[in-house]
Amino acid sequence: MPSEGRCWETLQALRSSDKGRLCYHRDWLLRGEDVLEECMSLPKLSSYSGWVVDHVLPHMQENQPVSEISPSSTSASALDQPSFVPKSPDTSSAFSPAFPATPNGTKDKDESQHTESMVLQSSRGIKVEGCIRMYELVHRMKGTEGLRQWQEEQERKVRALSEMASEQLKRFDERKELKQHKEFQDLREVMEKSPSEVIQPFLQILNLKLREAEQQRMKQAEQERLRKEEGQVRLRALYALQEEMLQLSQQLDASEQHRSLLKVDLAAFRTRGNQLCSLISGIIRSSSESGYPTAESQAEAERALQEMRDLLRNLGQEIARACEDKKRQDEEEAQVKLQEAQMQQGPEAHKEPLASSQGPGGKQIEDLQVKVQDSTMKWYQQLQDASMQCVLTFEGLTNSKDSQAKKIKMDLQKAATIPVSQISTIAGSKLKEIFDKIHSLLSGKPVQSGGRSVSVTLNPQGLDFVQYKLAEKFVKQGEEEVASHHEAAFPIAVVASGIWELHPRVGDLILAHLHKKCPYSVPFYPTFKEGMALEDYQRMLGYQVTDSKVEQQDNFLKRMSGMIRLYAAIIQLRWPYGNLQEIHPHGLNHGWRWLAQILNMEPLSDVTATLLFDFLEVCGNALMKQYQVQFWKMLILLKEDYFPRIEAITSSGQMGSFIRLKQFLEKCLQHKDIPVPKGFLTSSFWRS
Repeated sequence: MPSEGRCWETLQALRSSDKGRLCYHRDWLLRGEDVLEECMSLPKLSSYSGWVVDHVLPHMQENQPVSEISPSSTSASALDQPSFVPKSPDTSSAFSPAFPATPNGTKDKDESQHTESMVLQSSRGIKVEGCIRMYELVHRMKGTEGLRQWQEEQERKVRALSEMASEQLKRFDERKELKQHKEFQDLREVMEKSPSEVIQPFLQILNLKLREAEQQRMKQAEQERLRKEEGQVRLRALYALQEEMLQLSQQLDASEQHRSLLKVDLAAFRTRGNQLCSLISGIIRSSSESGYPTAESQAEAERALQEMRDLLRNLGQEIARACEDKKRQDEEEAQVKLQEAQMQQGPEAHKEPLASSQGPGGKQIEDLQVKVQDSTMKWYQQLQDASMQCVLTFEGLTNSKDSQAKKIKMDLQKAATIPVSQISTIAGSKLKEIFDKIHSLLSGKPVQSGGRSVSVTLNPQGLDFVQYKLAEKFVKQGEEEVASHHEAAFPIAVVASGIWELHPRVGDLILAHLHKKCPYSVPFYPTFKEGMALEDYQRMLGYQVTDSKVEQQDNFLKRMSGMIRLYAAIIQLRWPYGNLQEIHPHGLNHGWRWLAQILNMEPLSDVTATLLFDFLEVCGNALMKQYQVQFWKMLILLKEDYFPRIEAITSSGQMGSFIRLKQFLEKCLQHKDIPVPKGFLTSSFWRS
């Protein structure tokens, strides 16, 4: 029936509600004394029946067609009215929880109507109650069946785990028993063997241990041998350090001759030097007593030697600075005296070197000297001493046997000489790059050379070495490059002049090298001394002697010409990017001095004419602009009084240099002008 489906749906809804999930105890046996009373009384409906009657049955009746509701059914339902049956108190009280009373204790009209409808539908309520009980029974059976199945599943799992544990225990016992049987069998086999076979494994083990002990002993002996060798190497290194320390100490003692120039106390330098010598001696003594020196002892000795080098270098810098100050002071004093003499004697003072040797009327020079003036010779000797002192300063670097020191020396030499070889007249910007690279190297900055970074700070003696090699390279460029290409004198000279201005010691070394290779640049004519070998005297004159063979005269004059041209270019050029307000470190006044002293000395065949021509061709224009009338007077004196002396000593085969000088001088006097030398650097060059 459709009503039964609706009832089940209603019951399901009730079951899902809050009150439907409550537990109800409907067992009538638990009621005790109320059993008979319930049997005698009218049947009672549950409190839920009223809700079912109110909400379910009316909808079912509405859905029925009107034709189905017959008068007979209406009368039949009326017969079922409980109004004909006496009501018991319990019947009314059964519905009381669902329909509470009003505050005045009386029931309202709706409650009475609701009670009537419930009484009318009592038969259906009983049916609904039965459905409810059936649903509860079915649900309880389902729960019981689910619990039973879960219990069976758990019991099955427990039995399976128990059986698996039992099997694992059996396997463990079997493996243990098998191991015991094997051990027993091995022991029985050992007992059955002969005594030698039993001892053999122990002997093998013993031999193995003996071999291991022997190897350990040999390893210790090798380590001891290596330790002794390292100690001997360190000891030899300490002896070498001590030897170098003693050499540096001797150089420190040799600086006593400059004591008058220095404003510092040399006693402090010597005291510290003695302390450092004693320190290395103490390290060697303690190392000899304890066996061999350690790496720490060697490092301490190297630090002491480094400090000694720094001490000697600082002293050398102090001496060089003092020499420069002394030289500058002497030059200033000479300049002051020259100015005073000029003020007293007038413009003719420029001619003083010639005036003392000039005869009456100035027509003939009498009693010319062969030796240089004492002041010039003293200056020459000072420069040579400074050069020798510089060589002694970096002697440790040049004589070192250490491969690292040799590599540093080679890198520094390349970094100093290669840029000088690259000087050319290609462009002013290129020349500036070369100058900046040389200046950076001398300033202690790292520069790139041969793909590696090089700096004078890599070795304490690096700066002295670079300064010496750089000056030597400049002079060598004059000897070779300028001798072959006269125009090359100007770019080389302008770089040398700029470096000279920023690093005065390099300039002094350039002069020392120039004077040694070309004594006529002093000017200085070396004299032959008794007992001197002829080859040595030829070398003093500037000739190259190889295997007792002296170079050809043409080659000799070519080299001397190149160096004089370089010197003449240096004294007139300034580095354009420097401080032009300062005076030239070796300017035109030295060119005037050189020319005056040459004219005061006896000429040399072929040499004097060649050097005078080269000097005047390069530097004549600058001297003319600087000294003007006085310079022209000197040239007239050269033509009228000095030419006859040159011509008198010149053979017919050597007249070429003399004729060239004579024609050049006559042309200049005729035009009253000395042309600008070929290759002179103009302002446009520096914009390239």
